[in-house]
Amino acid sequence: MSEPVPQHPVQSHQGAQEAPADPAHPARPPQPQHHAHPAVPAFHQQPRFDAVPERARWRYKPRRAFRLWHSKAIRAGILITVLALCALVILALVRAQTGTEGFLVGLGLATLPVPLLLAAFRWLDRVEPSPWRNHLFAFAWGAFAAALVAILANSFATRWIATATADPAGADTLGSTVVAPIVEESAKAAAIVLIFFFRRRDFTGIVDGVVIAGFTATGFAFTENILYLGTAFGEDQDLGFSGLPSVTAATFFVRIVMSPFAHPLFTVFTGIGFGIAALAGRHQRIRRIALPLLGLVLAMGVHALWNGSASFFGPWGFYVVYAAFMLPVFALLTWLTIWTRQRELRTISTELPAYAMAGWLTAAAPQALSSMKARTLARDFARRAHGPAAAHALLEYQRFATSLAFLRHRARRGTAGPDFVAREQELLHHMWQRRELAGPALTYAARATGRVWVPPPYRDYEGYNPYRR
Repeated sequence: MSEPVPQHPVQSHQGAQEAPADPAHPARPPQPQHHAHPAVPAFHQQPRFDAVPERARWRYKPRRAFRLWHSKAIRAGILITVLALCALVILALVRAQTGTEGFLVGLGLATLPVPLLLAAFRWLDRVEPSPWRNHLFAFAWGAFAAALVAILANSFATRWIATATADPAGADTLGSTVVAPIVEESAKAAAIVLIFFFRRRDFTGIVDGVVIAGFTATGFAFTENILYLGTAFGEDQDLGFSGLPSVTAATFFVRIVMSPFAHPLFTVFTGIGFGIAALAGRHQRIRRIALPLLGLVLAMGVHALWNGSASFFGPWGFYVVYAAFMLPVFALLTWLTIWTRQRELRTISTELPAYAMAGWLTAAAPQALSSMKARTLARDFARRAHGPAAAHALLEYQRFATSLAFLRHRARRGTAGPDFVAREQELLHHMWQRRELAGPALTYAARATGRVWVPPPYRDYEGYNPYRR
C-alpha cells in the first residue's frame, strides 16, 4: 500500500527552524525526554504531522509481503552467500559422517519437531510480530553457520585435549561438558547479537529475544539431530539392529520425543538477557551489557548440566536432571514468556485509550487491539468487505498501533529517547492513512468478541400488545 509523504518538513526540537503558527492547528509544545505522563497530541480533522521525519528516516515502516529482493541488495547478497556456503560445508560434513542413506534418514526424522517449535515461537510473537526475514535469518544461522562453527571447534578442541592429556575418554567428557556448551551457545548467541544491533527497531523486549533465540536454537538442533540420527542409523546398519531395540529408535526417543526443546531452552536464557537489555534506557549501560552476558552464562551452565548429566550423576543421571531440572525450568520459562505476551496486550489496553479519548482512535479500538481474537476478526471483516489489500492494510494499522502503545509505555518509564515526539507523530501519521478502514473493522471486532458493551435493541414494551392485529 502506497504511503504518502508528509506535507510538512521535520520540525526538530533542538535548533531546527520552527513551523509557522497556525491558529487552526496549534503546535504541540516540546516534550521533555523523560516525562512521567507524556501528553497526547491534539486531534484535528486534518492533522499536520509536522514532526514526522522524511521517509528515509522512518523507523516504523509499512511492511510489504515478504520478498527477498526488498532487502538491501549488497548486504543481503553477502549474507545469503555466507549462509549458503556454510550450508554446503555443513551438509557435506554431516553426509561424510553419516553416509547418504543415514543422512536422508536423519533428515526425515529431524524435520518432525521443527514445524511445531517454529509455530510455537511464531505464536508468541503475534502481538508485535517481527519480520519473517529476521526469523529466517535466525533459523538459517543456527542450522548452518552456528552448527558449522560447533562441529569444527568441538572436534578441534576435543582432539587437542586428547593429545595434550593422552586421555581420549576424559577429553570426550571435557569436550561435551565444557567445550561444547561454550562454543555452541556462543555461536547461537551471534544471531541474537546481529539482530539486536542491526535490526534494533524489531528487537523491543523479552518476547523478541525469546523468539529469535528459539528460531536460532531450533535451526541448530535440526542440523545436530540429522548428525546424531544419521550416525545412529549407520551403527544399526553395521550391527544389524532394527526396530525398537535399535540405536536409531533410542536416539529418536531421547532427542525428538523427550527433549526437542532442549537447545531452545538453553538459548532462551541468552534471548531473555538481550530482551531485558532492550527495555533498558540509554543511560543504563551496565544493565545493557551485564544482562546479556549473564543470560549467555546461564545458557552455557544449563547446557553443561544437560550434557554432563550422565557423567555427573551416573547412568540414571540423564533422567534425574530431565525430571528434576529441565522440565521445571521449561515450564517456568514457558509461563514467563506467555505472561510477558499477556502483559504486552495489557500495555495496549492501558496506553491507547488516551489516544482514543483525544480522537485519534475510535472508542472501541483499544479493546479490539488488545485481543488477538478481535484482531483476527477485524482483518477477516476487512477482507470480506474490501478484499485482501484491505486486510493487509489493517494488519499494518494493528502493528503501528501496537508500536505506538509500546512507545508511549517506554516514554512513561523514561526510556523512549529524545525523539519520542517525532516517532509518535510518525506512527500517528501511518495510522491516519488507514483510519477509515480500521475504525469500522475494529469496532465490529470489539463488539463481536464482547470486548465492549453493546446495548440491546430497543423495544417499546409500553406500546407492545401481542394481541393487537
